[in-house]
Amino acid sequence: MTRVLARAAVVLAVFGASLAAQQRPPIEQQLTFTPYHATGIYTTGETVGWTVTPGPTPPSYKYKWTIRRNNAVVLKEGLLDLSSGKDTIEITGDQPEMVYVAVEAYADTTPTAPASAGDTAKFVGGNTGRNTGFYAVGAAVSPTKLGLSTPRPVDFDTFWDAKLAAQAKVAINATLTPVETDVPGVELNMFAVDALGSTAHGYVAKPAREGRFPALVQLQYAGVYALNARAAAMRAAAGWLMINVDSHDKLPSDPAGTVPRGYQAVGNTDRETSYFLNMYLRDSRALDYLLTRPDWDGKTIVLIGGSMGGQQSLALAGLRPEKISAVLVCVPAGADANGDLHERKAGYPNWPSANPEVMKTALYFDTVNFASRIKAPVMAGMGFIDTISPPAGVWTALNQISGLVEALPMIESEHDNLTPDKSRACTARTNEILGLLVHGDTFTPQSLAR
Repeated sequence: MTRVLARAAVVLAVFGASLAAQQRPPIEQQLTFTPYHATGIYTTGETVGWTVTPGPTPPSYKYKWTIRRNNAVVLKEGLLDLSSGKDTIEITGDQPEMVYVAVEAYADTTPTAPASAGDTAKFVGGNTGRNTGFYAVGAAVSPTKLGLSTPRPVDFDTFWDAKLAAQAKVAINATLTPVETDVPGVELNMFAVDALGSTAHGYVAKPAREGRFPALVQLQYAGVYALNARAAAMRAAAGWLMINVDSHDKLPSDPAGTVPRGYQAVGNTDRETSYFLNMYLRDSRALDYLLTRPDWDGKTIVLIGGSMGGQQSLALAGLRPEKISAVLVCVPAGADANGDLHERKAGYPNWPSANPEVMKTALYFDTVNFASRIKAPVMAGMGFIDTISPPAGVWTALNQISGLVEALPMIESEHDNLTPDKSRACTARTNEILGLLVHGDTFTPQSLAR
């Protein structure tokens, strides 16, 4: 596989980032971290480290730091000493791993008043989107050698092939409902199609002219909300046959439907009842519907999504490898769900690792186990300090893909809803690739720069 550290550019939005997160005032930063390697990538045996200096806001706290392997195993701890104007945090990377360093304020050096008994110190500032005096930095050590933490189920392919075969016997029964849009030159509809055990919904948009168009399928990040119909129309205005799929069995215009708030935990002790079973099948059924449309160009289908949308994109690319042309995902969730059992911090869907039945079920919905089925070229962005979509899992999934892969490390980024300004490189690269594909050009993943 070839992989890349792609160039960043400024774009309008970040997959999965909320409007509130993008509009909030900046958080003050008392510390600045300069990595020994600007790329944040090291080889096994090298010293991984950072030079720490005062940030734009003069430090007013004392800080302690903790280095963890894959944000799970504590390797080293210490106190930050900036008395000489700088300090260092470092460790030898002794195996393929992600290195996560938590830097926490623990005392105020300029108290304005003595604390009352029982008071809890309150700190401000940070670089992780949390205004609590908390900072984090991350690095990768030989990341392309990160392997599976848990064996792939021997009946994984049999299980999913049987589900797809059963769904193929269900008539699609597509219905379209016209939707008004202020985007000129675009036809916009809501669609509904029957899937195995539920109904897939979403928006479909196309240029309002005769022709056959490349297809773009958007999968959605976590939560329950109304989809952005205008954004789908804007994609169509750029020349795409756009399919925007709701993650849930509800109208895309409905902000809630009857979806339970904690849907990710529904049925999680059995692969036959997991909420993600019908979610993934609905995604596949939306693809079935796309394939029936005479205005599809017959060759190009691109999947995009961030966070849980990236999770669904990787799963769909694995479920239907023969149909997908490219997969472009940002901070994809759902990888390495058993990681907590194997010295790797797991992220969303945050299934409880203490329950063996849940952990067994998780393997059938883990992107790591779909990845070896993927044939299309993949671009995936990952935040090195992401605690929702931990980078060790993302990289493990990419390492299972036999085709071409472009890894895009965002070394200062937490999840995109927490640090949207630091994850824009992935959206920029996505839009750059889409600009090629919509005009019939080829997306060739680039090699990783160290």
